[in-house]
Amino acid sequence: MPLTVVAVADQVAAKLLAVGTHVLDFQTDGATTGITSVLVFGAGTNYALLLIARYREELRREGSRYDAMRVALGRAAPAILASSGTVVLALLCLGFADNPSSRSIGFAGAIGIVTAVVYALLVLPAALTLFGRRLFWPFVPRLGQAEPTETGFWSRVADLATGRPWLVSGLGALLLVVLALPLSGVRTGLSETEQFRAQPESVTGQQVLADHFPAGASQPTTVLAPAASASAVRRAVAAVDGVQRVDRVGGSRETVELDLVLDADPGSSAAFDAVEAVRVAAHDADPATLVGGADAEALDARTAAQHDQRLVIPLILAVVLVVLLLLLRSVVAAVVLVLTVVATYAASMGASWWAFRHWWDFPALDLSVPLLSFLFLVALGVDYNIFLTTRAREEAHRLDTKAAIRRALAVTGGSSPVPGCCWRPSSRSWGCFHSSR
Repeated sequence: MPLTVVAVADQVAAKLLAVGTHVLDFQTDGATTGITSVLVFGAGTNYALLLIARYREELRREGSRYDAMRVALGRAAPAILASSGTVVLALLCLGFADNPSSRSIGFAGAIGIVTAVVYALLVLPAALTLFGRRLFWPFVPRLGQAEPTETGFWSRVADLATGRPWLVSGLGALLLVVLALPLSGVRTGLSETEQFRAQPESVTGQQVLADHFPAGASQPTTVLAPAASASAVRRAVAAVDGVQRVDRVGGSRETVELDLVLDADPGSSAAFDAVEAVRVAAHDADPATLVGGADAEALDARTAAQHDQRLVIPLILAVVLVVLLLLLRSVVAAVVLVLTVVATYAASMGASWWAFRHWWDFPALDLSVPLLSFLFLVALGVDYNIFLTTRAREEAHRLDTKAAIRRALAVTGGSSPVPGCCWRPSSRSWGCFHSSR
């Protein structure tokens, strides 16, 4: 039932994306729609699991399925709304990104999450209530039945976590530090020849050309200069270190097109340094000169990715912190929860980079991976912290803090969803999110 409801929500979200492109001025492609589907299924299943777990719990206390759903929805909805609101606001932070692909993913993902939460809080409760207790066959919850979470797996986990908090915290922190260590050697940015899992003939041909001609001959840098200053621009860029040859390849009365052959390999750091030097020299000769080409585009993409990380990551952290402050009304608790998901992000990225480098021999991560991974791991990872802490606050009205945490973990532990991942063929990398608990 939850998979059916989420699948319908996914199809509705796909239709809403088409409408959203006209309202929010963004474009969609295969990567955008694919990631949106992952978000809808991942988040929608997440919310469904929490609601269903609470519904089963209330069916053991209430004789009427309608009363049970009324209580379950009333208790689970605040956590689901807080969780989904955090994710939506974090996704909208991508609207400040320079990279158009990141902006599209942010707007499309926000539409997907809103659709998922609407279906989780409106359609799913109606569907669950329609079928009643027999929906859970063969493990039908009965009125007065003992709560299995008191003796199940998550109950034993809760006993361990609350019985030896310093030991569990210390071992958990040590594991996160070990997993995060490979981050010191992480490399981002894939050249065009590195974006294939198997080497195609075009890459082989480019390597053969590099053996007999300057490395940049296959991908020259393009300079568009005003005709009046074309000679001065040509002399200026020809004098730049790393420029092997300058050829005039076309133009018009107003503009002259020049091709620059660089000594450096395409997509390399040396090529980027040469492009930056060419831009400085060309701008000094005539500020109206434009420098393009494959290396220039790759350099601009790297610059935009670095800008987006410096701007968007702090915005996402601020959004998550504000939501937690409003929800928990505790500065210490909010800061601790944010630190746990940030530590999980570092550990996940470190472990992923080690696996990509040593198991699959990936030369680098795609430029968008750090930012999108931070978004998914922090914004979605804080979901489970919200589920845990809101239930603990509820139980704290009748139990002490330790018992409330134990009870909250025992009843919400099973509602953590399975990992969600998506493969981006163009970037040769996986994007994944999983529980940070």
